[in-house]
Order: sequence, then structure tokens, then C-alpha cells
Amino acid sequence: MKKVIYLTALMGVALGLLTACDKESIVSVDGLPANAQTYITQHFPSYEILQVIKERDDLKTTYEVYLSEGYHLDFDKKGSILGIEGTNKLPDSVVPEKILAYVEATYPSEFILDWELDSRRQEIKLSNRMELEFDLNGNFLRID
Repeated sequence: MKKVIYLTALMGVALGLLTACDKESIVSVDGLPANAQTYITQHFPSYEILQVIKERDDLKTTYEVYLSEGYHLDFDKKGSILGIEGTNKLPDSVVPEKILAYVEATYPSEFILDWELDSRRQEIKLSNRMELEFDLNGNFLRID
């Protein structure tokens, strides 16, 4: 009987921790880190911020920013950019120069719709829906 009570209590605590670690909330533009606000002002000056969502997941905090014209930006808790998705061509200023040069030389009739950065690589999606992977220095690795 003690084991059943103990396991039930343990499961309740585990469920509570999982629920507490997975939280989303809508915040104002002022709730964004200053670096993220500067990034948006610099690279997307004519677009309106429609919504900002602060997400805590697995003890990590990220911000999802939705802009007019179909752009979606992801930032870490310090305001560093993690990824950009668009329904239109991304501004050249948001794509690392080496990756942009590679795409312009290799796929001159295509443009970049998405760009994503993680701890080991960068990935882009072209207008023809092809996905390309690059290392952190912008060197082409493979077609995904």
C-alpha cells in the first residue's frame, strides 16, 4: 500500500514539473529582450509585430515573434536569433554572407524562405522547397 501511495505521489510531482516546464504566454513587445527588439528594427523596419509568445520548455526560454507579411522569428532568452521563417524572400541582411553567396552562385533563380541555426549547423529552405545544410561557418554540407 505504501508503494502505491508513493508511486502516485511521485507521478503527481513529475506531472507537475512537466506542466510547469511547458508554458507559453503572450507578452508585449517590451517583454522581448533588447537584442531581439534591435534585430527586428534593423532587419524588418517596415513590418508590424503582430504577436510575441514567450515559451518556457525544458528549462529553456525562447520567444516567437510573428510579423506582418508572414514572417516568424525565433529568439533565445538573450535575444539572439535562432531562426526565421517567411512566406516571402528573407531579407539578405538576415542570411549569413557565405550562405547567401553560395545560394546566389549555385541556385541563381531561387531565394531563401527559411533560415535556422542550432548548436552544430545552419539550415535554409529555398523557394523551390529544397533544404540545404551548412556548418556554423557557412560551409555547405549537404542537401537535406
